[in-house]
Amino acid sequence: MKKTLLIAVLALMGTTAFAQNGTGFGIKAGLSYNKNGDLVGSVGDAAQNITEGAEGKTGYHVGLWGKLDFPKLYIRPELVYTRTKSTYDFNGESNDYDVSKLDLPVLLGYKIIGPLHVFAGPAFQYTLSNDLGDLEVEDVENDFTVGLNAGVGVNLGKLGLDVRYERGFSDNEAQFIDDNIANVEGRIDSRPSQIIFSLSYKLSNNSRRQ
Repeated sequence: MKKTLLIAVLALMGTTAFAQNGTGFGIKAGLSYNKNGDLVGSVGDAAQNITEGAEGKTGYHVGLWGKLDFPKLYIRPELVYTRTKSTYDFNGESNDYDVSKLDLPVLLGYKIIGPLHVFAGPAFQYTLSNDLGDLEVEDVENDFTVGLNAGVGVNLGKLGLDVRYERGFSDNEAQFIDDNIANVEGRIDSRPSQIIFSLSYKLSNNSRRQ
């Protein structure tokens, strides 16, 4: 009985892994735990610096992906709309910092065993908008930036689950002004670090290896 059950489990793993193999494309969505960089403010003529770290909040993403499959490796580009949120305490008030961006990760993956795989690669990012609560905030310093994605995933039929870490390679600051108090201004780092949880679905049925 135990031997029969083991054979059935192995067969199921092989079937689900094969269903995700092959060049194809699909859709994805998920949640993330985000944390942006520091907020640095200057108050009054004395230019007293105030540095505040961000409190991370939950963000989300939706997008498309494609996959070029090989026996042990794969290449997977993605186009994803991402919304991140962090909270800063500044001047006794809490302000949410919302950033919307388009991400283009280009991932190189390695198939470990069965449906389990790992991946890593650069993520090209274009910032669409950033908003800091009631404060007047300018556009970010660089609209285009580059980050890193790295993670692990599992394929279950046409479904895929993965968890990844994303980090920007450099600071990307935006200037802000507090209109409620005279001579208060500063800058905020829009570079995110994220833990991202994704669910993907394969739309194409091509399981032929390339």
